[in-house]
Amino acid sequence: MNHWIIAPVVLPAMLAPLIAYVMRHDITLQRATSILGAVLLVAVATGLFLLSADGSVHVYRLGDWPAPFGIVLVLDRLSALLILLTSVLGLIVLIHASASGWDRRGRHFHALMMFQLMGICGAFLTGDAFNLFVLFEILLIASYGLTIHSGGKARLQSGLQYVIMNLAGSTLFLIALGTLYATTGTLNIADLSVKVREIPVEDAALVRVAAMLLMIVFAVKAALFPVQFWLPGTYANAPAPVAALFAIMTKVGAYAILRMHTIVFGPDAAAIGTLSQDWLMPAALITIAIGGFGVMGARRLMPLIAFAVLGSTGTLMLAVSAFTPYAAQAALYYLLHSTFAAAALFLFADLLLTKRESGDLLRAAPATVQNGLLASLFFVGAIGIAGMPPLSGFLGKLLVLDALRSADYTWLVWTVVLAGSLLTIVGFVRAGSLLFWKSTSPALAGPMEPESEEEAPPPEARLGPMLVAPTMAMLIMLALLTVFAGPVSRHMEATAGQLFDPGAYIDAVLVDQPDTKDLSAHGEEH
Repeated sequence: MNHWIIAPVVLPAMLAPLIAYVMRHDITLQRATSILGAVLLVAVATGLFLLSADGSVHVYRLGDWPAPFGIVLVLDRLSALLILLTSVLGLIVLIHASASGWDRRGRHFHALMMFQLMGICGAFLTGDAFNLFVLFEILLIASYGLTIHSGGKARLQSGLQYVIMNLAGSTLFLIALGTLYATTGTLNIADLSVKVREIPVEDAALVRVAAMLLMIVFAVKAALFPVQFWLPGTYANAPAPVAALFAIMTKVGAYAILRMHTIVFGPDAAAIGTLSQDWLMPAALITIAIGGFGVMGARRLMPLIAFAVLGSTGTLMLAVSAFTPYAAQAALYYLLHSTFAAAALFLFADLLLTKRESGDLLRAAPATVQNGLLASLFFVGAIGIAGMPPLSGFLGKLLVLDALRSADYTWLVWTVVLAGSLLTIVGFVRAGSLLFWKSTSPALAGPMEPESEEEAPPPEARLGPMLVAPTMAMLIMLALLTVFAGPVSRHMEATAGQLFDPGAYIDAVLVDQPDTKDLSAHGEEH
């Protein structure tokens, strides 16, 4: 076994309590340790990405117990890609939080960030459905603390809604797992794939119930209609660096649907058939529409970005809902783009809120210092999230639309995606004109309504390089995805091909299956 596979889980898990208890009174030491840990996590993730690039599947058996009895971590192209994405995003967000001082506005920020990274990386690696639930809970507990970091009435209200919604999802998750275990006798993903396909269609009613319950649970995590209403309020009121990290949170739900509903509940499983696709595609279309209209109706910058993220989530899940290798390739490319685009806009919003006297209200106000720089960052981020050329969002949406050409109701799919993009463009144009073009004198600006209860830095202070660099890094990622679209798309094609041909995954996990059958028979004798 390659012990580096467990490092993305163990490394932040070891650093988090060390930061929380040993370094709790020294913010400088906390920053240095968490950023160093994030750098090491990026290095490990890069190594694992290269290890899996040849298409091999690597399995780590905790305690050297064979599947399906033991806990396994599975590294393939998909999990390696998303761990690398998470680690890079986490490093950039930590740098911004340290440079902006957000980590000083509450307790245990860096420890919670480490637990968050641990939960996300573990969710991408686990090969067991129950441990997916456990890791979901770890990342959600950390996200609860990060959501209400630095306090405030609006933040506590949205955080409470977020907690209640996800607790309900966790309850459904347990019910689904219990149902699945009762019908198949296992929760190992590879073993489930085998067992579900052995169940006759006429006896698979409970399996279909479990599959749809899991779909609802993952839809909550992905913020998909009709359980999407928690996202705009939570993302709009969370601290900006936390909202930027949360750009990967909805992708955990998308990943879980991709993993479980291809390997376990794929269209080739007679017990399930096209049930997943039949429900997922309409929900994705409605989510796109809600996101577009939300952008148009937003009166503050943070809700504007949050609704744009919701629309991009709908586009991603629309590609996932086709459950074909080409659509999955498009979904994975768009997943990378939408993560960096959303994070860039949230970090930009934090920069703007420290400069603008009227906070995130979308109305005319006196021009800020470095107005040109901020306007440029907003412009690039806006065309990225809206899917306009020349950035990767345009290529991503083209791939999604091309992958859905042969889908049922193609005309409706294209209409909703293009109309959602148009609404997003119009909403961001309106916001940009109010934020940067229609400046007023202080006397004409009127009374300013504070956007939060926090004390912001003086508006006249100039942004230093360390404050601007994280946002620039996110935007550079979008440019790199465009420049290297060919190699990236080819890797996504190989990743999607491996996902939809899970033979290597199943064989690698169940390599000791003959021995485990003997153990099981021996146990029954006793």
